[in-house]
Amino acid sequence: MTELTLARHPTLPGVDGPVLVVVMDGVGIGRRDESDAVWLARTPNLDALDADPTVPSIPLAAHGRAVGLPSDDDMGNSEVGHNALGAGRVFDQGAKLVNHAIETGALFEGEPWRRAVKRVQESGEPMHFIGLLSDGNVHSHIDHLVAMLRRCAADGVKRARVHALLDGRDVPETSALEYVDQLEAVLRELSADGRDYRVASGGGRMIVTMDRYEAEWAMVERGWKLHVRGEGRGFPSLREAVQTLRDETGATDQNLPGFVITEGGAPVGPIRDGASVVFFNFRGDRALEITRAFEDEAFDAFDRGPRPDVFYAGMMQYDGDLGLPSTFLVTPPTIDRSLGEHLAHAGVTQLAISETQKYGHVTYFWNGNRTEPFDPKRELYVEIPSDALPFEERPWMKAAEICDRLVAELLTGEHRHARVNFANGDMVGHTGFRDASVIAVEAVDLQLGRLLKTVKKLNGAMIVTADHGNADLMYELDKKTGAPIPDGRGGFKPKTSHTLNAVPCHVYAPGLSLAAANVEHPGLANVAATALALMGFAAPDGYSPSLVNAEG
Repeated sequence: MTELTLARHPTLPGVDGPVLVVVMDGVGIGRRDESDAVWLARTPNLDALDADPTVPSIPLAAHGRAVGLPSDDDMGNSEVGHNALGAGRVFDQGAKLVNHAIETGALFEGEPWRRAVKRVQESGEPMHFIGLLSDGNVHSHIDHLVAMLRRCAADGVKRARVHALLDGRDVPETSALEYVDQLEAVLRELSADGRDYRVASGGGRMIVTMDRYEAEWAMVERGWKLHVRGEGRGFPSLREAVQTLRDETGATDQNLPGFVITEGGAPVGPIRDGASVVFFNFRGDRALEITRAFEDEAFDAFDRGPRPDVFYAGMMQYDGDLGLPSTFLVTPPTIDRSLGEHLAHAGVTQLAISETQKYGHVTYFWNGNRTEPFDPKRELYVEIPSDALPFEERPWMKAAEICDRLVAELLTGEHRHARVNFANGDMVGHTGFRDASVIAVEAVDLQLGRLLKTVKKLNGAMIVTADHGNADLMYELDKKTGAPIPDGRGGFKPKTSHTLNAVPCHVYAPGLSLAAANVEHPGLANVAATALALMGFAAPDGYSPSLVNAEG
């Protein structure tokens, strides 16, 4: 396997100690005003890195085409960000691949789509679509759903049902009715010539179905009861469900309780034997658990009751190692020769650590959508269990506990390379609570101080960066004026989604004399070669170049 062979760096000998990559999830470079929780936070360690002339500091693109998304209007996310960080190159990602498959017709010409259509034509049961209803383009896009519904009509599918998970996280926090109205208009249009296309169930994405990393299986169980059994509070329409539950609970879209759509007191769309089910999210982390509920024979996370005999397909395959789902509409990117794979082939020891909320990002996504280690004898993956409480109530999350374990592991001298994700800036940023997000950023900075001391003590090096922005812009901005949008209560409308901002990157290597390299359009994909350079290795063929060179 010569393609995995690492050559020595021509000018950098590498540091003697460990090389650590720190991902401050959701910490971008913002406007430096009252909307910017990163700027408002007290961050003496980040400030010191930024001011140190011996520490190369380079803003990195972390969105759009820099991470394989369709356009530079698409915000980055943790999945594509960690893919780029670990792969060292940019691969076309889910949204772009699905767009192409729909535009060319390849999605509808594939065997999985044809099987799904045939199943419901023979059984008379509906074609069911489950997924996130928004145009956030992080987990899904409403345009993909609409395209499939229209194709169902063209293919002669008489009945279709949509199980709509409400966003308010990758899009403005109370924007759901925009997508509801768009979807219901399409369904009314398509319910002609004997067709019956309707919404069947739904709920907020942080309450129903879209759990990840087995943090809260109860979310998936609630979704199963709603989508599959049709058990839940009934409403005559999706719009009425959203409006009523908002008025009753005061919750934002992502936290709205689950519901079913009923007619004459009965649910309009439980999933029964003979149906086809398409989970139309293209991103995998929040699609895996519901997929397991549909596909695993020996499933025991909750009591499913009778499992319906359905044809199930994901928009993409969400986990290639586990083969989940077994059937999918669009082939995901094939990411080979990742940083982790190169290091494993070279016999280099590795450590990956985070709390539950981002554990899969420093393992699965970092390794090019691969769950298991490349070399279990030389790789240690550590998961620190996350809190089950609202993130705005615990903005420090598990940063200290992660750092405790990370420092202890580094002091053993067993890990040549380590990577860590601090989830605070992203998970708290998604809540829309600015002041809690300030604390979240401060909590991460506090741990950076500990890591800087440890890395210096061990004659190592540390790259401090982020996978995308979030906490750096906590208010929605007027698109014309750029000013924060008032919320009508004396404050400003919270922003809960990611940003298009660049992210920081600081390369701390006290044992080396480094200078920033002249890299055109630096982005997250350049981090892998930079880490290799700090270990004394040259960038492999095809990798985006290192961000640093030997000074002089």
